[in-house]
Amino acid sequence: MSQPRKAVALISGGLDSMLAARVIMEQGIHVEGINFFTGFCVEGHTHAIRKRDQKKPKRNNALWVAEQLGIKLHIIDIIEEYKDVLINPKHGYGANLNPCLDCKIFMVGKAYQWMRENGFDFIITGEVVGQRPKSQRKDTMPVVARESGVGDLLLRPLCAKNLPPTKPEREGWVDREKLYDFSGRTRKPQMALARKFGLVDYAQPAGGCCFLTDENYSRKLADLWQARGRRDYELDDIMLLKVGRHLRPRPHFKLIVAREEGEGRFLQGYKNRFVHLFPTSHSGPLTLIDGQPSDEDLELAARIVARYSQGRNADQVTVKAVMPGGEEKEFTAAPLKPHEIPPEWVL
Repeated sequence: MSQPRKAVALISGGLDSMLAARVIMEQGIHVEGINFFTGFCVEGHTHAIRKRDQKKPKRNNALWVAEQLGIKLHIIDIIEEYKDVLINPKHGYGANLNPCLDCKIFMVGKAYQWMRENGFDFIITGEVVGQRPKSQRKDTMPVVARESGVGDLLLRPLCAKNLPPTKPEREGWVDREKLYDFSGRTRKPQMALARKFGLVDYAQPAGGCCFLTDENYSRKLADLWQARGRRDYELDDIMLLKVGRHLRPRPHFKLIVAREEGEGRFLQGYKNRFVHLFPTSHSGPLTLIDGQPSDEDLELAARIVARYSQGRNADQVTVKAVMPGGEEKEFTAAPLKPHEIPPEWVL
């Protein structure tokens, strides 16, 4: 008796990858999931930080999907390896700093390596022809298969009938007639299939699952690269870009201003690494300074902090600045008026 075939499914935490895995599981294939951690995921981090998001689920959607499917999930940290994908994308960016096609090629290639090392037979993704303008087009799907090295061991169950048969279909490992022909950006077929499988709770797909598709986030990342004079980053950099109000009043420094209590608590963890400011005469936000501010710069920063404090309408607000080494400076600052903060300062 032949051994049952085994497939590894790329699990993003969204509905499509969840359905793709379930469709193949329905055919008696052993499926395990793989999830790659880049640091740019839109989930968990901000919901866990912000007080206003307390009622939102604090979950890793990929883990949650694996639990719903009853499959094992392998989470792989690719933060360092992913830097080259983001900084030097062969196929360029999408509308923002999203290297979607290079990202898909890279992740499928990593999954192919894992597949071979662990004795699996083929790879599943939740891609749908025409759903994403950069990476999920009929002309780019063969590029992913070819440049990742996986070839025709890459199966896309949700749109397989719109594509040439893959080896798992030709060899009879899976029944092509039980796969689907979804296409385009509509979500209705996926939602109908979810109902058929009894899946009623899943991550909403709007906007994708990556901060790099977000215009505001991409603008802040581009600003970080420009200010530092190099296209590089660390995990703390990309986490801080997700939190707070970012203002750059001068080319050589920017402020990260907590917008609410949860963000303030999060920024507390970084205050020993940055110059940080906070008002002492009124309630107000903790603010980090990324850069090398002079005393004159600190005076301006104090006025900005005063603007976002409860003393915004007062004549003067006392603001304390603390250096990374512990040195303290105190400023009596007149809060900036709204018209004194030009739009170009706001990232």
